[in-house]
Amino acid sequence: MSTCKRLLHFAQHRNVWTHVRRSVTTWSPVGAAFNAKPARRAELRLQSAGLFGVPELSCPAGFQVAAKSALRNTELLVGRACSCPPGVETVESFDQLSDGLCRVADLADFVKVAHPDPAFREAAEKTCIDIGTVVEKLNTNVELCKSLKNLLDDPDVVAQLDPDTRRVAELFMFDFEISGIHLDDKLRKEAVALHVKLLDLNNEFLVGSNMPNRIARSVIPEHLHLQFASEGSFIQVGGLHADSPDDLVREIAYRIYLHPNADLMNCLEELLKCRYKMAKLVGYESYGHRALKGTMAQTPETVMSFLQLLTAKLSDRTAKDFRMMSDMKKKLNPRNSELMPWDHPYLSGVLRAERYNIEPSLYSPYLSLGACMDGLNILFSQLYGVSLMSEHPSTGEVWSEDVRKLAVVHETEGLLGYIYCDFFHRSDKPHQDCHFTIRGGRRCQDTGQYQLPVVVLMLSLPHPTKSAPTLLTPGMMENLFHEMGHAMHSMLGRTRYQHVTGTRCATDFAEVPSILMEYFATDYRVISQFARHYQTGQPLPESMVARLCESKKVCGAADTQLQIFYAVLDQIYHGKPQNRSTTEILEEMQQKFYGLPYTPNTAWQLRFSHLIGYGAKYYSYLMSRAVASMVWRQCFVQDPLNREMGERYRREMLAHGGAKEPMLMVEGMLQRRPTMEDFVDALVSELNPNFETFIMDSES
Repeated sequence: MSTCKRLLHFAQHRNVWTHVRRSVTTWSPVGAAFNAKPARRAELRLQSAGLFGVPELSCPAGFQVAAKSALRNTELLVGRACSCPPGVETVESFDQLSDGLCRVADLADFVKVAHPDPAFREAAEKTCIDIGTVVEKLNTNVELCKSLKNLLDDPDVVAQLDPDTRRVAELFMFDFEISGIHLDDKLRKEAVALHVKLLDLNNEFLVGSNMPNRIARSVIPEHLHLQFASEGSFIQVGGLHADSPDDLVREIAYRIYLHPNADLMNCLEELLKCRYKMAKLVGYESYGHRALKGTMAQTPETVMSFLQLLTAKLSDRTAKDFRMMSDMKKKLNPRNSELMPWDHPYLSGVLRAERYNIEPSLYSPYLSLGACMDGLNILFSQLYGVSLMSEHPSTGEVWSEDVRKLAVVHETEGLLGYIYCDFFHRSDKPHQDCHFTIRGGRRCQDTGQYQLPVVVLMLSLPHPTKSAPTLLTPGMMENLFHEMGHAMHSMLGRTRYQHVTGTRCATDFAEVPSILMEYFATDYRVISQFARHYQTGQPLPESMVARLCESKKVCGAADTQLQIFYAVLDQIYHGKPQNRSTTEILEEMQQKFYGLPYTPNTAWQLRFSHLIGYGAKYYSYLMSRAVASMVWRQCFVQDPLNREMGERYRREMLAHGGAKEPMLMVEGMLQRRPTMEDFVDALVSELNPNFETFIMDSES
């Protein structure tokens, strides 16, 4: 659809709430698209375009067709990579090989968790397994590895490679090495067997870590039965009930949900042993050393130094936060006043609400989904010259009628890519907010065109009603901005190779763009551009935004310390094996790095599902927040809508994906190389009252 026709389409789009606000305000086309219920379309007789416009995927059986096509192409590319002379063509063949498999596997990876049709989910699951099996074979293909090694071992050839091509070649070689390609036949077989075993253990732990526990109804006081799910003569506990105002409900949930499961305990301990064995087999000191190669931190020693220094600098504030929580518990429950781990989330929330009156329902009318999408559009337009344009998906292109499709268009570069917004609650849909890469961007050597990136943003927002659009709490709004930060990382990168496109970068850097967006989401100069009452058009008062920002600092040290504890535990588990159980390690680290007492006969680590996807890298959230904080304060706090800074941010940090070392990108943005002490100071200074105002005043 041409831009002219698209704008005409917007003008004809009727918002169901227009009559409420006609004399007050209007939304932009993208805001109107998200504040209106999707119109049901009678397109049953039209031919399906297939999911994401892939014709084969108009039915579940199409996954097999797409997989077979990708695998045929794989054979051709393997032959080319092994036969061409060492040079750029070798790396390009590897990247095309990766791209062909990822375009099927990544799409299937999303569909298997998000599609409402079980037949599509099952077909996607089978495709993931089929492609995964091929990838494992490729990672142990000696001839394929040899072609890359010949390139990297020739100094003259390497000298002729541009920096991006050299880095991508090194990253592909790293993938070979961690699969044990350089080992002799016997050890390589052992590495493959360990890898297969780890896949099973990972899956077993992920499933088990989310399973509810149950206990006989007779054990729980009768007046509390309604607080939990019932299962015959049992009470089922599927979470911590951390927001319950009843101390006893929180304690019961904590003790039962975290009660040790012997099978899951064995699974975790075997998983950690296998990870260590695999790391040692392929030449690393520990799994942590292997996992951190190429990250900003680079080594487990650096991570532990960062976490220990942060703990030391927060200690007085953390102690003060726990005293405040303890005083509040005494006030609420004088008979049972000892502060326990199940009290922390609830009491910190009580303190914030009491001090700043931040009831979410007071904010929601100003934060309709359409208004927030307006805000993102305004922000991206001013920072990058980019617009979000609502497009009408073709028949069969989306998996649910409430999925919206956005084209991301630059004022001079044109179309940058597509974002599919799966924002609304749906049964059988994961409740996690997340970003999926469906297709990575890359420069196509055969056509000279750029392969446009395609991503999905998944949230779980309430549906609009007859009387109101979807209204967001401040937390939902921040999550929307966070996930859109990931999406724009994918859109604004223009990497030569898809292997390093967008968010395919070091884990402790990948969260920087998304966390930085949270700062924009809480700055009144940004919020005032879009936050207005969906009925009256009145702007969100500045005083309410100020209260919200200050409330985040209440108990902020204790909240950060809890994250440090999790990150330390993750590091210790992935270090050298210790002759003690994971629970004994947990108890010691909780005492050293948290402060609230360990509860006997509990095993919180069995609910730590991040150990699978973020093994040895859970610290990434803290380090990414430190970097985002430094970028915000140095580059955007003076003027969050500054185009010059937006362009610099894109040029130095977003454009490269994983094609540049992460610390070099940070250095380019800040124009200095930060130390671990700088990162720690950034996190600590965030807790100072009115810190941003102080910075602005001191520099004006």
